Amino acid sequence: MTNIEIGMMVAFILALGFSGWKLYAFMPNKPLADDDTNKNATQELKEIMYEVIHSGALQEEHLLEQMKAHPKFDAEHFWRFNHNRLKQLLQHHFIEHPHHNSIQDIHHHLKDKNQSSSK
Repeated sequence: MTNIEIGMMVAFILALGFSGWKLYAFMPNKPLADDDTNKNATQELKEIMYEVIHSGALQEEHLLEQMKAHPKFDAEHFWRFNHNRLKQLLQHHFIEHPHHNSIQDIHHHLKDKNQSSSK
């Protein structure tokens, strides 16, 4: 190998190492304080959703508005909450409970569950 080839090889290895370090340095390695997609935040949003559905909000738009107005809803933590996130929560529920096909099914299930627990 000539001196130029060795120099190019060293420069390539140094550039590769530097690029790897930059990727590592800028990758988030701890959970963000406002992460609303983790398991706890998702569970908290689902509980709010169930309370609002139980109170009678059966349309997605009304459900979204009522969830944002709910006393347990932290607007700073869930600042990214929108219609798409609500649809994700509903789809997650429908996957967990395949016998539910709509918000009305969830509402009826919650009413039946509440009536059976009060007896």
